[in-house]
Amino acid sequence: MSQRGLEALLKPASVAVIGASEKPGRAGHLMMRNLLAGGFKGPVLPVNPGWTSVCGVLAYPSVDKLPLIPDLAVICTHASRNTDILRQLAVIGCKACIILSAPREQQPGLKRLAGELGMRILGPNSLGLLAPWQGINASFSPVPIRRGRLAFISQSAAVSNTLLDWAQQRHLGFSWFIGLGDSVDIAVDDVLDFLARDSKTSAILLSLENLQDARRFVSASRSASRNKPILVIKSGRCYEARELLDATESLDAAWDAAIRRAGMLRVKDTHELFSAVETLSHMRPLRGERLFIISNGAAPAALALDELHTRKGVLAPMSPELTQALQSVLPPTVRTGNPLNLQDDATTERYLSVMTPLLDCQDIDALMIIHAPSAVSPASECAMEIIRRVREHPRGRRLTLLTNWCGEYSSREAREAFTQAGIPTWRTPEGTITAFMHMVEYRRNQQQLRETPARPAGMPQRHLNLRQRLQQTLSAGNRHLDTHEVQTLFRGYGLNTLSTWVAADSQQAVRVAENIGYPVALKLRSPDIPHKSEIQGVMLYLHTPADVRRAADAILSRARQAWPKADIRGLIVQSMARRAGAEELRISVQSDPLFGPVILLGEGNGEWKSDLPLAVALPPLNMTLAKNLVERAITLGAIRGRNALQALDITAVSECLVRISTMIIDCPEIEWLDIHPLLAAGDQLTLLDATVSLAPFNGESESRLAIRPYPQRLEEQVILKNGQQVLFRPILPEDEPGLKAFISKVTREDLYYRYFSEINEFTHDDLANMTQIDYDREMAIVAVQSVGDQEEIIGVTRAISDADNIDAEFSVLVRSDLKNIGLGRRLLEKMIAYTRQHGLHRLNGITLPRNQGMMTLAGKLGFSVERQADEDVVTLRLPLR
Repeated sequence: MSQRGLEALLKPASVAVIGASEKPGRAGHLMMRNLLAGGFKGPVLPVNPGWTSVCGVLAYPSVDKLPLIPDLAVICTHASRNTDILRQLAVIGCKACIILSAPREQQPGLKRLAGELGMRILGPNSLGLLAPWQGINASFSPVPIRRGRLAFISQSAAVSNTLLDWAQQRHLGFSWFIGLGDSVDIAVDDVLDFLARDSKTSAILLSLENLQDARRFVSASRSASRNKPILVIKSGRCYEARELLDATESLDAAWDAAIRRAGMLRVKDTHELFSAVETLSHMRPLRGERLFIISNGAAPAALALDELHTRKGVLAPMSPELTQALQSVLPPTVRTGNPLNLQDDATTERYLSVMTPLLDCQDIDALMIIHAPSAVSPASECAMEIIRRVREHPRGRRLTLLTNWCGEYSSREAREAFTQAGIPTWRTPEGTITAFMHMVEYRRNQQQLRETPARPAGMPQRHLNLRQRLQQTLSAGNRHLDTHEVQTLFRGYGLNTLSTWVAADSQQAVRVAENIGYPVALKLRSPDIPHKSEIQGVMLYLHTPADVRRAADAILSRARQAWPKADIRGLIVQSMARRAGAEELRISVQSDPLFGPVILLGEGNGEWKSDLPLAVALPPLNMTLAKNLVERAITLGAIRGRNALQALDITAVSECLVRISTMIIDCPEIEWLDIHPLLAAGDQLTLLDATVSLAPFNGESESRLAIRPYPQRLEEQVILKNGQQVLFRPILPEDEPGLKAFISKVTREDLYYRYFSEINEFTHDDLANMTQIDYDREMAIVAVQSVGDQEEIIGVTRAISDADNIDAEFSVLVRSDLKNIGLGRRLLEKMIAYTRQHGLHRLNGITLPRNQGMMTLAGKLGFSVERQADEDVVTLRLPLR
């Protein structure tokens, strides 16, 4: 669906109300009253054959009698008329519609109709749309709305009304307030793409219950969160809550993983939601995490400090210079430190005396001021003086300031003063720290996403032929593979499996044990018995033939008694792995109904219980993402960072996770995978037991993933004019150092042709944005030559598509000393072929008039070349369809 159609919904020049009414309490009356009261400057067109006018506005008997084509229509009639009215609106050319109500059984038809008519539909069953900067209140909200910089998107009308009521009391405003309802057409990803470009919006808050398209959501969220902070509250953490919401039965930890992967931050409850609104409305972007706390009492400062430690926050250090500066303005009875307790006799003057040295200090990134009700320092007076001091200080606008004026009645005016001054304020020390840590965690998420991944050591080539073996296994009717059967698959991806043999009975088990040496382990082989330990189906440390014989007979006997109809396939025999000092991990891959394959990491010494924490990630993983997964597992307590003898080798476990991620991407037939346990002893990882469940898969293997993986199919060996062979391939996050080295060999003139400005240096963030791309929305192809055992980038072409996948902006850059060998032409031809195959309609670019080489190349490849005299640029356009 088109973002252009979304403009008609969110920025309409005219609004028609179908079913407008003079009867108080009717939906059509409430909608008319809100639209007129909101201050909308365009025409409001009521449609109802029963009224000559509604709310003093001339009414029209039917849609076809309207004097102009409305950009937006709001349907307030009985739900049975929705389909007919949509068709009538489409006939006159209306592009967007809000449907206030529709039964569940009608919604699939409305979804099909939206696509058929090319009309954007908001809802049904939504609160509606409020756009205060445009004076639009096309909603049922009984609460007025203020202008602000925060956009709120919600699937729940109840949550929306609650937040509006709370914000009105706090004098907080919004740029947009959008109720998605059941999202038969317009979904959260559509709105995120719009808000990412909206100049009135500086931050976004999402309240979600469900998703239609996880991949589009992650893609749109990732794009928007690079420019604006996005916080998410997601209801339905437990099964019963999801059932109440009629939401997709998806792992809550998978939601966590998707939200983090997109660079957003999740808040856990309504209290944190309100705190987040205050944070996003007023708090300045953090330049760092170092917090300094001042208070007129020890107890409030202690509460703040406890919460900061719980959330793993960082206090600013006390440098000798800062200590001396504070001591020079404070009485001897006040001990300097962080937190700084000004004591309960602190006057307004004492607060002000420490403000200047604290604002001067470059070691402080954020300053939290706590004020408990005090007779010697009236709340309002102290607040006004601090506001004045911050405004006057040159660093006042750069430092992040948080205020906590405790109490209710005595501090109300002070908090209102802070709000009017654009300084965030909270009622409690804990709430203030919670809000601060929201921004810290958001900043950390963004930094993690921009971290340059290391190239894993010794990663094997991807073995797509192994997928054919899995397909042959499925064709033979085998859907469940045990440790013995997955050895070849796992070893193909560099996963070290403990050698495994199969025995049909106790006699064969003894012969195998004699060959491999004692001690050995015996395990039951049966796809029908998932938890072997429940029937003692695993026996360890067997040292003699008699031990093996007795254990084998006992395992088979217990299995046949407990599961008489089970498929018993004998026994697995393994050497005993050295477990001393090793940690047992468990890695599982499950197919989530919403997010597709997800990777879970936890302890491997028992069955996972639903109430235990699990660390979850979405494939594809690189080394940075895998390392983040391991560290999160340690933080959650899902695994231990070390045991009694040694620390866990995070790098080795991360490499293992990357290998498993690659295998899952290559082999969509893997429906479920369980490695239980994985023995980690230093950098030596040994897979002791594994189970794989297979299912037939047809179609594009990438379609089941929430994040599009590296498109290996685009790799191509190319021969240039000079006979040199180079590799064309999509760019990787690991290419950041190589891209930086490449740019250093491009002349300033060529860089000016590419970027239209003088660029002295590309920052890490610049390079991360160029290399860590979303393959669904952007493509960059690099030309790589081999220099010894190293790769060297010598050219790059890039295309960035719009949200509708219609137009893409392209660029080409080659190393300045490698021109005239056909490299630029071959790169651009590769990008043209890709964008055409990707379904784009047009490829566009701009260059400078003096860049004759680019204009000549574009002309030869079919681009139209037009000089824009008023802008002194040349536009290049190529239709792809």
